[in-house]
Amino acid sequence: MTSHSRAFGASTRLATREQTADELYGEPENFLEIEVRNPATHGMGRKMFTDYEIVCRTNIPVFKFKTSAVRRRYSDFEWFRDMLERESSRVNIPPLPGKVFTNRFADEVVEARREGLERFMQIVAGHPLLQTGSKVLVAFIQDPNFDKETYIM
Repeated sequence: MTSHSRAFGASTRLATREQTADELYGEPENFLEIEVRNPATHGMGRKMFTDYEIVCRTNIPVFKFKTSAVRRRYSDFEWFRDMLERESSRVNIPPLPGKVFTNRFADEVVEARREGLERFMQIVAGHPLLQTGSKVLVAFIQDPNFDKETYIM
């Protein structure tokens, strides 16, 4: 046996310790959960609209609250996407689920839109460049008083 292989063979493993339950099952260092849920239709006739609850759970410092829930209409999501595109030319903003012109208040249509909005929000909110560079992202997701009509960039 050469001295090199003896040295290698004689080396000892680093001592390992058992991980604590908190290390195994606790909150990850940076986590973000975005859920779009509880669609609710309001109004009558031509004034009807559906809004969606955006629930956010996170420990990422850029977000003001660890947990939040706000309600937004589809038109709010359209405005939000437009603002993200204006803010960031370096990020490809995903499309929203398409506009629906017939049966838009049918349960299956509302659910399909909810799923599409949730996918959109998870992609956008999880993007590191948008988390640090967007002025509108956190307000849209967490501010219950957010109003696109009065929002100033």
